[in-house]
Amino acid sequence: MSAPPGTVSLQDLTLEQIGQVRSQLEQELKHLTAAFGDLKAAQSKFMACMESLDSIKPDNKDKKVLIPLTGSLYVPGRIADPENVLVDIGTGYFVEKETKQAKALYNAKVLALKSNLATLQQQIEKKQDNFTACGEMMRVKMAQQQQAQAAGGAKDD
Repeated sequence: MSAPPGTVSLQDLTLEQIGQVRSQLEQELKHLTAAFGDLKAAQSKFMACMESLDSIKPDNKDKKVLIPLTGSLYVPGRIADPENVLVDIGTGYFVEKETKQAKALYNAKVLALKSNLATLQQQIEKKQDNFTACGEMMRVKMAQQQQAQAAGGAKDD
């Protein structure tokens, strides 16, 4: 079984080179895993927005609500217009949208993130497989070196 063009077989590398490849894969895995966590958090945030939109109904007009200013600071308010909401579209910009449009926007974002998460998961699994293969090849190479040293020591006797 030959390696695809542009790739190098682990068998052709020295123990030190395999260690370097393994270290690089470990760093890439950390980065991809962190990115996966960030995307998962963003997806959860958008799903929470969709759930919040479900509670904004015409029946709730003029009802008292607590408006979050931070994660633990709220101010009292009233729902003045249950048909329209302000949507954060990024970088500090807000757009007024109908509640249904806002929900569709957040749903589209959740679906896009779901697709990105699936792609990222595949990349993580591939890197993890390569990382494991490097570890296995390092063990094989170390065993070969020990056998060679033992055979060399036996000749001297």
